[in-house]
Amino acid sequence: METTTTHAAVHAAVTGQAAPAGARELLVFGLGNEEYAIDIGLVQEIRGIGAVTRIANAPAFLMGFIHLRGSIVPLIDLRIALGQAEPAYDASTVVIILIFAHGATGIVVDRVADVVPLTPAQLKPPPQLHGSAMAGHVTAIGSLDERLLIVLDMDSLLSGLGMPGTGKLAA
Repeated sequence: METTTTHAAVHAAVTGQAAPAGARELLVFGLGNEEYAIDIGLVQEIRGIGAVTRIANAPAFLMGFIHLRGSIVPLIDLRIALGQAEPAYDASTVVIILIFAHGATGIVVDRVADVVPLTPAQLKPPPQLHGSAMAGHVTAIGSLDERLLIVLDMDSLLSGLGMPGTGKLAA
């Protein structure tokens, strides 16, 4: 028999504390000196970068593909997609496998920090980003102690990169 564990239960098991009521569970990751966050419900797994099959003449942000338990998963280097400095790959570089209705997509990030619950009071609307590559892709700015987290809409961001059929979160 298969069991399902809620994100709140995972948070409680990891931190020893219950997530605040109405909190949004976010996975926090780093790109350079900035911290970003995405809804934990999108995350299938976190893994090392491993072997990547590259594609000739692909956009620079598309690193290539990996084979993941019978599926072919595209890898997007989020640092390049967001126009950050030339990426360096080291022991802390990880791939976050996101699951969408169409299947999985991997994003390559510098590091994964933690999973945090943020209440609506901790999530503020983003500043106006007209003309920015991030316009429409930032859903909120999260405030956690002294940290500011840039909360991304991964569906919008990946669609904006021309990744076909990201669609809604898989059921």
